[in-house]
Amino acid sequence: MIVLGIESSCDDSAAAVLQDGVLAASVVSSQHAVHGPYGGVVPELASREHVRHVLAVIDGALAQAGVGLDDVDGIAVTRGPGLVGSLLVGLQVAKGIAFQRGLPFVGVNHLEGHLLAILLDRQVAFPYLGLLVSGGHTSLYLVEDVGRYRQLGRTRDDAAGEAFDKGAKMLGLGFPGGRVIDQRAQNGDRTAIRFPRASIKRGGYDFSFSGVKTSLRQHLLDGATHALDDVCASYQEAIIDMLVQPTLRAAEDLAATTIVVSGGVSANSRLRTAMTAAGTAAGFDVAFPRFAYCTDNAAMIGYAGRARLLRGERHDLTLNAAATLPIGVDV
Repeated sequence: MIVLGIESSCDDSAAAVLQDGVLAASVVSSQHAVHGPYGGVVPELASREHVRHVLAVIDGALAQAGVGLDDVDGIAVTRGPGLVGSLLVGLQVAKGIAFQRGLPFVGVNHLEGHLLAILLDRQVAFPYLGLLVSGGHTSLYLVEDVGRYRQLGRTRDDAAGEAFDKGAKMLGLGFPGGRVIDQRAQNGDRTAIRFPRASIKRGGYDFSFSGVKTSLRQHLLDGATHALDDVCASYQEAIIDMLVQPTLRAAEDLAATTIVVSGGVSANSRLRTAMTAAGTAAGFDVAFPRFAYCTDNAAMIGYAGRARLLRGERHDLTLNAAATLPIGVDV
């Protein structure tokens, strides 16, 4: 079975081809140069860029895989959550191809794609504990099987990736900020500044990052003279601590054996080091997707969509995009 995956939930246009469950091609067109001057993603510009690039990205993935649309057996496309204007571009293209070729297609939840991305690289036994951490989402799930997710916790305010990006903007480091903070932090002292760590006493495994962001702003307003690398390292360490501790607590409470960290922030080098060290010390197997599958990509959408297509799931041409699209149920 050959599946074409299409992803356009935010500011990356992506397409991928999976042949019998094996990734044959993955192409991503980034919009960082477009949004960089604004310090964040501008929704209208993002959707316009998708219109400009999505067909070329699809053509590129097909060419890379050495197949044509005549060879494709099904289409998987992100239907949400994300920026509606961006989502609609990929979704409408997928519908058009499916209609013209008479192909089955299925809309995929972007969050599900991230939670299953690890399976593109290695086999992980269900159930596993999934920490999904990105620019727009920070949540904990028990991943029981494809299509079966129990939400254990979520951010009460900002996502971790948003805290990184807005922190970088305050520090004048540009966009995307998380990557720059990670790079600067590698030369800094993580203990130079003690930024606060939020602990949700009645929220189970919930997260909160608005406080640390406010603390950074106050630190800068106070005119502190710490070196920039030390500020980055200390700020990053606070965010990482607030990700690691609830995750380990959930793994211990649920007697999980494997922790999988996914989403754009899972590419952060300090998160990888800290979570792996703490998880391993506590007796857990800690897994991260390779870097190419951490940020938005169509390979994970194709993988999740293929599993649903093989189970006979289909969507019709009335399927619409959804800016918010939760998965799982609270426990």
